[in-house]
Amino acid sequence: MSAPWIYIHNLAQHEGESVTIKGWMYNKRSSGKIHFLQLRDGTGTVQGVMVKREVSEEAFENAKRLWLEASVEVEGTVRLDERAPSGVELTVTGLKVIQNPDEEYPIGKKDHGIDFLLDNRHLWLRSSRQQAIMRIRERVIWAAREYLHNEGFMLIDSPILTGSIGEGASGLFELDYFENDKAYLAQTGQLYAEAAAAAFGKVYCFGPTFRAEKSKTRRHLTEFWMLEPEVAFYDHDLNIKLQENLVAYIVEHVLLHCKNELESLGRDLSKLEKVKPPFYRITYDKAIEMLHELGSSTPYGDDFGNEDETILTQQFDKPIFVECYPKKVKAFYMKEHPENPDLVLCDDLLAPEGYGEIIGGSQREDDMKRLIARIKEEGLNEKSYDWYLDLRKFGTFVHSGFGMGIERVIAWICGLEHIREASPWPRTIYRIKP
Repeated sequence: MSAPWIYIHNLAQHEGESVTIKGWMYNKRSSGKIHFLQLRDGTGTVQGVMVKREVSEEAFENAKRLWLEASVEVEGTVRLDERAPSGVELTVTGLKVIQNPDEEYPIGKKDHGIDFLLDNRHLWLRSSRQQAIMRIRERVIWAAREYLHNEGFMLIDSPILTGSIGEGASGLFELDYFENDKAYLAQTGQLYAEAAAAAFGKVYCFGPTFRAEKSKTRRHLTEFWMLEPEVAFYDHDLNIKLQENLVAYIVEHVLLHCKNELESLGRDLSKLEKVKPPFYRITYDKAIEMLHELGSSTPYGDDFGNEDETILTQQFDKPIFVECYPKKVKAFYMKEHPENPDLVLCDDLLAPEGYGEIIGGSQREDDMKRLIARIKEEGLNEKSYDWYLDLRKFGTFVHSGFGMGIERVIAWICGLEHIREASPWPRTIYRIKP
C-alpha cells in the first residue's frame, strides 16, 4: 500500500486524499458487484465501498472470501458522507489481506448467553458495546486523576501484598510468604495512604484490590480497581465535600467527551445531567426510618444490603450520602462520633437509579488509645499494626479519606445491569479465565 497510513478517527481531515487503513473487518455485506466493508481500527469504524470495476479482480474476490475479524490493509479515497456514523466513507481502491480466519468468528450476530460471552471475553471486547464501555472507563479514570492532580493531590502507590488487614478477616485472600509468614492480597491501600498523607498532606493511591467474600450480586467483583484519596487535616464534612466535587467532575467530564458512547448504550443523559452539587445527605438513623416506611425489615444497627440501597436510591434523582453508621458494622479505623460513641464519622455515597454504594469514606481515628481498643475489639493482631500506630504516636492529626470503586462508578454512569461489563477482565467467585 503506497498511500499514507491514517487512523479512522482522523479520516475527516483527509477528504479527497488517498489513504491506507489498517485494521479488522467488523462486518460485510455484498450487493452483486459492490462490497460494503465495515472496517475498524480501534479508533473508530468506517464503511469501505468496493466497486468491482474499480479494483482488481483479485482484490474483489479476496474481499468476497473475507470472514469477520479478518485483519486487512485497505487503500481508498476519503469522501465526506453526512449519513455515515463516522461522517466519512472510503472508496476502496486496493485490499491487502493480512490474515483471514479459517473459521467463522465465534461471536456472531445472533444472541449469546452471558457465560459464553465471558468465556470469550478476549473477543467480546471487540464489540461496539464493549468498546463504548471501555472508552467510558478510560475517561472515568482520566477525569478522577485529573481532578485530584488539579487539586494538589500526589499519587502514592500502595502495595498489593500486605501483612495488615484493612477491611475484615473474612474477605482476605491469604498467601504463604516465605519463612512460614502469611501475607494477604490488599483489600485497600488506605492504611498506606494515611502514612503518605502525614508526609505529603494530600495524596491518593489507585490500583487493584481484592475481596474474598463469596458475593454473587450484580455489584460485586473479586478483583476491582479503587481510587483512594487521603487528606491531612480534613474532617468528616470536608471529606464529604471532596467526594461530591470529584463525582460531579467525573460525570461532567464523561458527558462532555463520551456522549456518543453513552447514547450507543441507550443511557438516559438527562439523569446524568442532574448530577451536580449539592448531593443529598441523610444520617443512618434517617435512612433506617425511610427504609422501614418503604417496607424494609432491616433492623436498626445492621448494615444496608443491596436491596436496601436500591430502595433508598430510587427515592432520589442525585447521589445521596448516608452518614454516621453504627460503629459495630464499620471498620476499626473510623473516628468515633463525638456526640454518640456508638456511631462513627463515616459516609457511604449511593448512586441513584438503584445502583447503590460507589464510595465508602470516613474521618480516621486519630486517638491512639481508642484505635488500639478498636483493634483489640476486632480481634486483630496489634503487632501487625505497629507501623500504623506510629502515625498516632508521632504527630497524630485529624485526617479523612475514602475509597471509590471504579467499576461501580462505570456501571452507574453507563447504566449497566451488571458490574462485570465494567471490567475488561472481570473476576468473580466463578470466573478467573480468560
